[in-house]
Amino acid sequence: MSLTLKLALSPLLVAQAVLARRKVPRLPEAGGPRSGAVGVGPALKLLVVGDSSAAGVGVERQSQALAGPLARYLAEAAKARVHWWLVARSGVTTAQALELLREAGPLLADIAVVVSGVNDVVEQVSSRRAVRAREALADELRNRHGVRHVVFAPLPPVHQFPGLPRPLRWVAGADARRHDQALAEWAATRSDVSHVDFELQLNRGVMAADGFHPGASAYRQCATMLARHIASDVWRPDPNIST
Repeated sequence: MSLTLKLALSPLLVAQAVLARRKVPRLPEAGGPRSGAVGVGPALKLLVVGDSSAAGVGVERQSQALAGPLARYLAEAAKARVHWWLVARSGVTTAQALELLREAGPLLADIAVVVSGVNDVVEQVSSRRAVRAREALADELRNRHGVRHVVFAPLPPVHQFPGLPRPLRWVAGADARRHDQALAEWAATRSDVSHVDFELQLNRGVMAADGFHPGASAYRQCATMLARHIASDVWRPDPNIST
């Protein structure tokens, strides 16, 4: 969307954003363990980092959210024993996810999955600053946590969020697409980072009650596609390391 049009709509967009914040119900993060192990085979250590969608807002249990199902699907797809940890908090930007990771202390992992970006859009963080934050986060994961490869999930199709009114939905969606494009272009410059490109179709039927977060069906789709990407394109087991 052009800057001129965005400025012209700004009074309406601000009003809609304020109203949406008031009306959208605040859902809790998913309950249940934030670490575990599943599967049989060579050991694969997985660390999931991010915002409310990483934390499982929109469903009751981690077993219905992203990290738990991702570990299960990955164990099956990679024929591995997946040890997984989740470090996530609702409402954090990418830069704040980095601080959250630092607070968590060292967690050694082979592969990390980062789910962030919507709050960068909400807080009007520029795509350039968001990419810098992702670079710092990837470097932290590599240097402090021993991660060999960092997988960045794509930003969701915000323009499909039923919990946002139009035209706010369209404007936020355009911002999200711009952020995701910047993320993809940056990830292509590094061999230790990848951006998963998959397209979700969102509607009331697959979203949580707030119309803003995934429901169990949407989480399942994301977990499946992330597991498929990691198993086929990222992970190479070390034959000298067992469970």
